[in-house]
Amino acid sequence: MLSSTSAETVRATLPAVGGAIEEITPLFYDKLFAAHPELLRDLFNRGNQANGAQRQALAGAFAAFATSLVTHPETRPDALLSRIAHKHASLGVTAEQYPIVRRYLFEAIAEILGDAVTDEVVAAWDEVYWLMANALISIEAKLYAEAGAPDGDTWRRYRVAARIGETDDVATYVVRPVDGDPAPAARPGQYVSVQVRLPDGARQIRQYSLSGDPEGGLQFSVKRAAGSPEGEVSNYLHDRVGVGETLLISAPFGDVVLADGDSPVLLASAGIGCTPMIGMLTHLAAMGATRRVLVAHADHSERTHAFRDELSRLTALLPAATADVWYEAPEGEWPADRTGLADLGTLDIPAGTVAYLCGPLPFLRAARTQLLAAGVRPADVHYEVFGPDLWLGGDE
Repeated sequence: MLSSTSAETVRATLPAVGGAIEEITPLFYDKLFAAHPELLRDLFNRGNQANGAQRQALAGAFAAFATSLVTHPETRPDALLSRIAHKHASLGVTAEQYPIVRRYLFEAIAEILGDAVTDEVVAAWDEVYWLMANALISIEAKLYAEAGAPDGDTWRRYRVAARIGETDDVATYVVRPVDGDPAPAARPGQYVSVQVRLPDGARQIRQYSLSGDPEGGLQFSVKRAAGSPEGEVSNYLHDRVGVGETLLISAPFGDVVLADGDSPVLLASAGIGCTPMIGMLTHLAAMGATRRVLVAHADHSERTHAFRDELSRLTALLPAATADVWYEAPEGEWPADRTGLADLGTLDIPAGTVAYLCGPLPFLRAARTQLLAAGVRPADVHYEVFGPDLWLGGDE
């Protein structure tokens, strides 16, 4: 927790820092990448830097952590820290990188806020930074130790054993370690990072949810990312990586995992957000689960719905499972009450349900609102979002 002196200073300056954080973070990244271009080339997602998503996520997380320190001084925002630490571990972030980030972040703060940044203000916010950084370093060290890589290097080379076209723009990859040793154990809902060397020499890394549990290997699914900028890694995988090719892949990470137990569970997704849910369903079916399972999925149409047949197959294997699907533009006959956007408020959700959500941020916000209105406890609503988590620091 913050010292009393620093707490007073942070509380007094939080409106100024928070109000300027969206100016501070672009300048911070500009300074960081000017001094260390290899970080943009080989670690940070260039697409998310170009569209501003990563900068917005950092701003929200840092401001949320500082706010938590002064408004709830007796508790630590572990959910926020865990989410960031798992992402860092999947990228191979190390303790040595935190002082580098601190240097350029504080240079940006000083440049934007000018004379308001006194020695007292610097000392107080330095305390905030290192409370957050040291907490993350500690969590990440435990994650690396659990993965058998205390140095933070969890990368292994895998060979593509199978590639399955789920839809026109979604492909599933089944991979197995080149060294012949078993693939690491993964919990349902986790993801892996995939590292590729692009034609311009950059090493770019992206996270993909595990969508199954093949014997001796890993399975993840990739949607080709269109738009501007295009998804560099997803397009590379779709265009260049087939059976027999090799990939560098991290150990599995991710804090949104299916909990054991007998409580009812709701798996709600939209679009490619179905991948971790299919992974969870695969696990439930393999375990012969008898708990109540509700699956809710929203997609554009039947044609774009990845794992459509697999969803039907897996729910049929579970004695107490049902699936509700919404299509915005169904191509065939489809129920009118399941046409359009998903409305989880129309489902009969049992008391004590634990919900897992994955999809775009607007879907997550709407789904959470509907679930809370249906009586699901806030603590029982868990979410995964692809890309930078722009919800970090919000109510969970």
